[in-house]
Amino acid sequence: MNRLALARDISGLATVPGVETSVHGIAAVCDPLGALYLPDAGLLVVSDLHLEKGAAFARRGMMLPPYDTLATLTVLAAVISRYDPKLVVSLGDNFHDRIGSKHLPENFRALIVEMARGREWIWINGNHDPDGIVDLPGASTDEMHYAGLTFRHEPRNGLQKGEISGHLHPSATVRRRDKSVRRPCFATDGARLLMPAFGVMSGGLDLGHQAMHGLFDRGSLIAHLLGRDRIYSVRYGNLRGSATTRCAAYPSAHP
Repeated sequence: MNRLALARDISGLATVPGVETSVHGIAAVCDPLGALYLPDAGLLVVSDLHLEKGAAFARRGMMLPPYDTLATLTVLAAVISRYDPKLVVSLGDNFHDRIGSKHLPENFRALIVEMARGREWIWINGNHDPDGIVDLPGASTDEMHYAGLTFRHEPRNGLQKGEISGHLHPSATVRRRDKSVRRPCFATDGARLLMPAFGVMSGGLDLGHQAMHGLFDRGSLIAHLLGRDRIYSVRYGNLRGSATTRCAAYPSAHP
């Protein structure tokens, strides 16, 4: 799914229900737009917005289409409207470089101010933006402990109970009919959860990649893939490229 195209027409997913899961015993909803909602805490989580990515590349002399920030904020506004959360947590790499928030155009700054009105907002610092945000609502921190969970940008090594993180931009591949389909995904074994990248111009790293090794109990690992019309939940062993069997049909492997 092209997330840049999604931002141009999110009506198809704006009313599609999410998939219920739990992280360390805490109820959560994986939303098809790429956010996680914790209903008991009224908390909405997004990760790796990479705002102003096009502008960051332009500063280096590499021109990209300058539509990414507006597109990402459009999807973010839709998911905030859907849940009306008390608290929004953005899990790092909120901006694509250290000076992105300082140079954010005023029209985009106004959109964030409006989304934050009447709610708390926490910006977790990431490796792309370790110095925090400038002149935006909310507070910056390296990690947050809240509602029995730990929110940070980069996942810690080993099995971390109660951790919700981003950074790795997880994706997964399944076989659908005669072709392979790759999608961003939520990845969880019930103990921790790894968020998909929310930014519309962010790539993905396959769950079978070496960087993912040791993060999950793969016998319990489920990928919740962001589909064109819903979320598809597939056990790790049924993903193409996993250590076991491959999935024969994309929507059929629900837990």
